[in-house]
Amino acid sequence: MPALLEGKTAVVSGIANKWSLAYGIAESFAREGASLILTYLNEKQRDTIESIVGHMPIAKYVPCDVTKDEELAAFSESLRALGKPIDTLVHSLAFANREDLGRPFVQTDREGFLLAQNVSAYSFVAMSRAVAPLMTSGGSIMTLTYLGSVRVRPNYNVMGVAKAALEASMRYLANDLGPQGIRVNAISAGAVKTASARAVKDLSTILEMTKEMAPLRHVTEPGEVGDTAAFLASDLSRGVTGNVIYVDSGMQLL
Repeated sequence: MPALLEGKTAVVSGIANKWSLAYGIAESFAREGASLILTYLNEKQRDTIESIVGHMPIAKYVPCDVTKDEELAAFSESLRALGKPIDTLVHSLAFANREDLGRPFVQTDREGFLLAQNVSAYSFVAMSRAVAPLMTSGGSIMTLTYLGSVRVRPNYNVMGVAKAALEASMRYLANDLGPQGIRVNAISAGAVKTASARAVKDLSTILEMTKEMAPLRHVTEPGEVGDTAAFLASDLSRGVTGNVIYVDSGMQLL
């Protein structure tokens, strides 16, 4: 069977280390033949990313602080300078103040609320707007979400509200960009011990509960998320848009 993503160019944001979901997605994309463009926040993060992706086909590293409009504009121009279409965008970015994840949601202050929305939800809209004009042959845009967007999860708090906004944004983007042949979806991954997830209090308890209660009786693996993303990036998903696809060993059933 030929590689699913042969000849495609994918932009992947959000790699922090080898345990990142974005890293698992990049690995799956590379295995399926995609050429990768990776974004980074600063030079320290770029050095970290370069040290772990040497075996992947990297076309370019592009700086992008999604909280700064000038960097988003430069990001778009940097992609345009490649002189070829972009086929896929993966948005795997989220942030909230640690204290807002460890106290009752009702105590969230304005600054913390807006920060979570800006980095975790609005950045998806901004990156999609920057990349969509370069998807001249259609394409696939996807983001990463979590069950806390639709159900109250302990200690998820302001991030759950941000993920709810992210999923609503995904649906509106799917409607806006569909006429251009661009599909927009979200992957709702189960709890994974990533750098960002460790900010959630009692993460280890959630992971143990997953092993005991999830229909598949195992915690989510980054490779499972990566393979789902590869499907969404491929032509096999040509009729799929505006959906949240759960990759969580079935925890959303409970």
